[in-house]
Amino acid sequence: MFSTKNLSPQQLSGITAAIIAMPISATIYFFEPIWWSAVISLVIIFTASYGLILFMVQRFVYRKIKLIYKLIYQTKASKREEFYYKNILPQKSIDEVRQDVEAWAEQRKAEIELLKQNEAYRKEFLQNLSHELKTPIFAIQGYVDTLINGALENPDVNRKFLGSTSRNVDRLVNLVDDLDEISKLERGEQQLYKENFVIQELVKDVYESLLIKAEEKQIKMIIKKGCEVPLTVYADKEKMRQVIINLVENAIKYGKQNGIIEASAYKIDGKRILIEISDDGIGIGEEHLSRVFERFYRTDLARSRKVGGSGLGLAICKHIIEAHQQAIHVRSTLDVGTTFGFTLQSKKDQG
Repeated sequence: MFSTKNLSPQQLSGITAAIIAMPISATIYFFEPIWWSAVISLVIIFTASYGLILFMVQRFVYRKIKLIYKLIYQTKASKREEFYYKNILPQKSIDEVRQDVEAWAEQRKAEIELLKQNEAYRKEFLQNLSHELKTPIFAIQGYVDTLINGALENPDVNRKFLGSTSRNVDRLVNLVDDLDEISKLERGEQQLYKENFVIQELVKDVYESLLIKAEEKQIKMIIKKGCEVPLTVYADKEKMRQVIINLVENAIKYGKQNGIIEASAYKIDGKRILIEISDDGIGIGEEHLSRVFERFYRTDLARSRKVGGSGLGLAICKHIIEAHQQAIHVRSTLDVGTTFGFTLQSKKDQG
């Protein structure tokens, strides 16, 4: 079936010229039935109409379309683009132009939505950063003011307040250090010093370093049964130590009394190893799972402030894993527990 949807300017001009020329030629033949005269009239009228219509379409319609394309691309036309506008664009059908404009509109809509999301994220980040900075600063200010106003002379108070001030200064330093590390990771300035090492041995080292914290809640830290066989990965060992420390510390913070933290490692394929850190703690609500790796994102503000931390640990983990061209994920169910998992490149043969 004939479709007028994808007609080029030439086809449109030809059809319109034929519609004009044929009735006029037929009328001429009706009043003067000389066939060659009617044919000549048809050719002359068709040619003149075709040329005039094509000129008008390209002059006025495609001139406007050219402006639309310039607005779409928002650039001063180069010689190549001018050639495109002059020679190729007029060959396009109106429907093709419409599709181009609709595609551009969809792209712009997606960009605007992304900008809105980024703006909302920026505002939330600045609000959270402000809160994170204000909390220790106001605490320090309060302790210092109290000491200046006379408490400094009271030996029962001054040491306690100075100790609290010191802890809040440490919190500020840790926050700034974490922010600096995230910025470097995002800019790709953190160099990775990759080496082969057994991931289970690193997990055991982390367990040993956090043993006192775990014992305060009678939490048992183990390697999952069946995952004891040494698996060698190729990664930055100290960066991975940082990742595992963050994940295990989170498991201790939000784990239940007398609970278990379980580490496991599996071969996915010949190239990757999956490492998981699981707990049987309070879990994370489904609505929070997609955002837990955002900077300062808290699933429970009151509880998170109570247990401490900069709120940047998981964001740092994500950046470190992604710097290794690998992925990190989380699974969780409320009152059942949480599992963080990430992949690493398996052992690399030394050449």
